[in-house]
Amino acid sequence: MATLTSATSLLALLDEPDQSLQVYALKNLNQLADEFWAEIADYVTKIEELYEDDKFPQSKLAALVASKVYYNLAEFDQSMHFALAAGDLFDLSLKTEYVETIVSKCIDSYIRSSQEAFDAPLKDQVEVAPDPNLVDVVERMFSRCIEEGEHKHAIGVALEARRLDTIEACINHAFQGGLTNGKIKSADNPLLSDGVNGVDDQAKKSEAAGAELINYVFEASMALVANKRWRDEVLLRMVELVERLHNPDYFTVAKILVHLNAADKAGQNILDLLTENTETSLLIAYQIAFDLVSSTSQEFLAKVVQMVEGSSTPGTSQALKILSGVPTLDVELTFLYDNNKTDLLILNKTKETLEARNSIFHNAVTFENAFLHAGTTADGFFRDNLEWLSRAMNWSKFSATAALGVIHKGNLSQGMNLLRPYLPGDSASQAGGSKYSQGGSLYALGLVFAGHGKDVLDFLRKYIREGSNSGGQEGEVVQHGAALGVGVAGMATCDDDIYEELKNILFSDSAVAGEAAGLAMGLVMLGSGSEKALEEMLQYAHETQHEKIIRGLAVGIALLMYGKEEAADALIDQLLDEQDPILRYGGIFTVALAYCGTGNNTAIKRLLHVAVSDVNDDVRRASVMSLGFILFRNPTAVPRMVELLSESYNPHVRYGAALALGISCAGTGLSEAIELLEPMLKDPTDFVRQGALISLAMIYIQQNEKTTPKVTSVRKTFAKIISEKHEDAMAKFGAALAQGIIDAGGRNVTISLENRQTGTLNMKAIVGVAVFLQFWYWFPLTCFLSLSFTPTAIIGVRSDLKIPEFSFFCNAKSSKFDYPPKTEEQTSKAPEKVATAVLSTTARAKARAKKSEKEKAEAEMEMEVDEKEPTAIEAEEEPSKMEVDGAEKEQEDEPAEDEEEDYDEEIAEDEIEDKQDIKGYKVQNMSRVLPAQLKYISFSRDERFTPVKKFRSSGGILVVRDSVGLRVKTPFIKTVRERNLPPEEQDEEDEALVPEPFDYETDTEL
Repeated sequence: MATLTSATSLLALLDEPDQSLQVYALKNLNQLADEFWAEIADYVTKIEELYEDDKFPQSKLAALVASKVYYNLAEFDQSMHFALAAGDLFDLSLKTEYVETIVSKCIDSYIRSSQEAFDAPLKDQVEVAPDPNLVDVVERMFSRCIEEGEHKHAIGVALEARRLDTIEACINHAFQGGLTNGKIKSADNPLLSDGVNGVDDQAKKSEAAGAELINYVFEASMALVANKRWRDEVLLRMVELVERLHNPDYFTVAKILVHLNAADKAGQNILDLLTENTETSLLIAYQIAFDLVSSTSQEFLAKVVQMVEGSSTPGTSQALKILSGVPTLDVELTFLYDNNKTDLLILNKTKETLEARNSIFHNAVTFENAFLHAGTTADGFFRDNLEWLSRAMNWSKFSATAALGVIHKGNLSQGMNLLRPYLPGDSASQAGGSKYSQGGSLYALGLVFAGHGKDVLDFLRKYIREGSNSGGQEGEVVQHGAALGVGVAGMATCDDDIYEELKNILFSDSAVAGEAAGLAMGLVMLGSGSEKALEEMLQYAHETQHEKIIRGLAVGIALLMYGKEEAADALIDQLLDEQDPILRYGGIFTVALAYCGTGNNTAIKRLLHVAVSDVNDDVRRASVMSLGFILFRNPTAVPRMVELLSESYNPHVRYGAALALGISCAGTGLSEAIELLEPMLKDPTDFVRQGALISLAMIYIQQNEKTTPKVTSVRKTFAKIISEKHEDAMAKFGAALAQGIIDAGGRNVTISLENRQTGTLNMKAIVGVAVFLQFWYWFPLTCFLSLSFTPTAIIGVRSDLKIPEFSFFCNAKSSKFDYPPKTEEQTSKAPEKVATAVLSTTARAKARAKKSEKEKAEAEMEMEVDEKEPTAIEAEEEPSKMEVDGAEKEQEDEPAEDEEEDYDEEIAEDEIEDKQDIKGYKVQNMSRVLPAQLKYISFSRDERFTPVKKFRSSGGILVVRDSVGLRVKTPFIKTVRERNLPPEEQDEEDEALVPEPFDYETDTEL
C-alpha cells in the first residue's frame, strides 16, 4: 500500500454535503493528525463547525481531531477543551504523549476548580463546581490508577483535588477483602501489631499494602498539603481507618491526634489501653504518655489528665505520673548530669580574655556559661568566680541570676531551694538587697519550670499582683522578672486569670514591666488565637508611646497565632499595612510562627517581597530570618533561597540571611549553608559577623571532625575572634555565644524544631528561638534559646519507671560519633638556652685547622686503612657555613627516627581499631546518641530489654519490655532526684545487689 504524502484528499471530503463522507474523512484524519497536523490546521474551523452541528452524528470525533490539531499547535487549553468534548473517544488508556499531556492539563484544571470550590462558602460551591466533562476524565483516571494498583498516584492527585472519597477508595481497594464485619484484620506491617492466627499470606500482603498507604497519606498530608482545614479532615479520616483494625497502631494514632490537637481523643485512647489491662497495652499507654509529654502543650496534657483521672484501672496512677512530666524531666536531667563533657578551659580562657567591667562582655560570658551547662545543674563556674560575678551591675546582675535557671532547667525537685537566696522576700537580706537579683531569680524560676510550671505559677503570680514592697524603678525590675517567669512557666496554658493579671501590669504603662507583660501575655495564650486578647493587645499597642511595650506586644501577638496558618492571614494583612514599623515587625513574626514548618509558598513569597521592599531595616531583617522558620523541614532549600540575599548591600538583610541558615539548618552540618556563612565572618559590619558566628554554632552543634571536618577550624575561629584585641565588641559577643551554643548542655543537646517522636512541631523550641532573636533589643531574652535544647539520647525505662542498665547495638564506628576532644592545657615551658652564633671568620679558621690535622693524619697512615675514616669525612663541614654550638646532626636525626617509628605504630594501632570497630559496638542505656547515629541503632529481640514501640530512628525515652520480669533484680541507674533523697526515703530495691559468694583465705602464720 502506498504511503500517504498529503491529507489534501481527505480534507476535501470535509466540504462534501454527504455526512458519511465527512465521517470517513474525520476517522482517517484522526489517525493522521500527528503527521499532517499542519495541513489539517487550515481546516480546523470547518472541523469545529462539524462539532457544533447538533445534527452531525460524529460531533465527538470532530472534537477529538480538533483537540489533536490544537495540541500540535501548542494551544493546550483549546486542546483540553475539545478533548473533554470528545467524551469516551478520548481514550485514557493510551500511553501517547498527547494523552499524557492533556490528562495532566485536565488534572491541573480540576485541582484548581476543586480547591476553589473547597475554599468557597457553601452557598457559592455550586457556581464554582468543576466542569462535568472534566470530572468525568479525572474519574476515569482515578479508576484506571486503582485498577492498575497505582494507588499512590491517585492519592497524590486526590490530596490536591480535595477528594477524600477517592483517598478512602484507594485504601479500601488496597486491603482487597481484608475487611471483615467492619473490622480490618491484623497483619505484619508498620500500622499493625502482631499478626492474627489464621490470616493467610495473601491477606497479610494486602493488609500491609493498605496500612502502608495510610502512612503515606499521613506523611504526604504533613509535607505537601497547605490548607490546614483540608489536612485536618484527611488526618481525622485516617484515624478512623486505623481504629477499625483489630490491633491498631496506637502510636500512629497518637501522632495524628497531636497534630490535630485532639486531646479528648488522645485521652480516650490511653483510657482504652489502661482498661484492656494487659502487659502490652499498659506499656503502650505509658509510651504514648511519654510521647505526649515531649510533644504537646500544658493545656493539651491537662485535658488528657482530666480524662484519665476518672479511671480506676491498675495502671492509671503510673500513667498520671508520666503525664505530669516529672519522670521525663528527671531522666533527661540525669542524662545531662551524668554525661556532662563541658570543656571548662574554653570558658575560663574566654572569661580571662574579655574584660568583666564591660557589661556586654560580662553578659557574653554569663550566657556562654549558661548554654554550656544548660540542664546539667553544674553551677560551679559561678561559685569559683565570685569576684568576677560581683562585677555584674544592674541588668547584668539580672541576667547572671537568670542564667542559673538555664543551668538548672528541669531540676524541679531542687529548683526552688537553689534560687531561694535570691528570691524576693520580706527582708532585703534574702536577695542581697538587689532588686535586679530578685527579678532575675523570678525569671530563672520560670526557666527551671519551663512548660511544667503548675507548682510555681501561684508563687510567681504573687509578685505580678504585688510588684515589690518598694515602688519606682526597682519595683518594675521585679515585675519584669516575674512576668517573664510566668510567661515561660505558664507557656500555652491559656489561663485567663494569668492573662488578666499580666494585662494589669501592661495598663500601668511602665516601659520595663510592660514590655515583659506584653511578651508574657503571648506566651501564656500561645497558639490560642484568642480574639479578645488580640483586640486588647493591638489596641493598647496603638495607644502607648513606649516602643519597648509596643515591641513586647508585637511579639506577643505573633505568639498568639502560632500554628494557625490561614486563620492568621487577616491579622497578618492588618499588621503589615500598619504605619508603625514595630507592628509590621510583629506581622512578620506572625507569618513565621503561623506557617512554621509548613513550607507554604504564599508565606515565602510575602516574606521575600517585604525583605526587598520595606523601608525599615528591622522589618527587612525579620523577613529574611523568618524564612528559616517556614523552611526548617526542608533545610537544603534555604541556602539556594538566601544566596543572593546574603550578598545584599543592606547589612540587616545579610544578618537575616545568616540567621535564617542557622535556624533552618541547625544541627545538620549542611555544607551548602557553611559555604554561605564563611564569607560573612569577614563582613565589614560587626553585627553581620555576629550573626554568622551564632549561625555557624547552631549548624555545627554536636558535630565532630569525622562528620564535618571544618568544625575544628570553626572552633579556632571563635577563640581567635574573642582574643583579638581590636575586634568589635558585638563580634566578640557573638563568638562567646557561639562557643556556648556549639557545646551546649555539656555537649549532649541539639537544636531541634521538630519532635522526633511524633514528627510534629516542637513548640517550646520554636518559641525559644523566636524570642531568643529579640536579644537584638534586650540581652536577658538570650536565655530563651535554652528552650530549644533537646537532649540527644536513648533512655530505656521499665514499666515501673526505673532505668535498667542494658545495652543496644550501633552498627557504625564509634569514632564517628565521639565527643570532640577537649582543649589541652598549655603548660609553661622552661626557657631554652639560646644558641651561640659563630662568626664566619672563626668558622673558616676552625675549618682550616681541621683540614691541616686531617692531612697530617692521612700522611701518617698512608698505607693503613682506618676504620674511623668515615667519621673524619662526616666531621668535615663547609667553611662558609655558620656554625651553631651544640647543634650536631647525629643528635637531630636520632629523635626523628624515633618519632617516625612512633608514628608508624600509631597508624598500625588506628588500622587495627578501625578493623575491629567496623563491625559496630554496644551502647549503654542513657548514653548520647546523635540524630545522625539513630539509623545505625538496633535492638535485638533476644535481649532482655526491648522497646515496646518499633524503633524507627527516633530517640528520647523508650518504654522497654522486661522479658525476665520485674521481680528479677537488675542494676538500675538512679535519677538525680533519687540520689538527693534522704537514706530513709530511698527505695529498698535500689540497694546494691548482694555480691556472689567467694572463699576468704586468712594467713594464720605469725
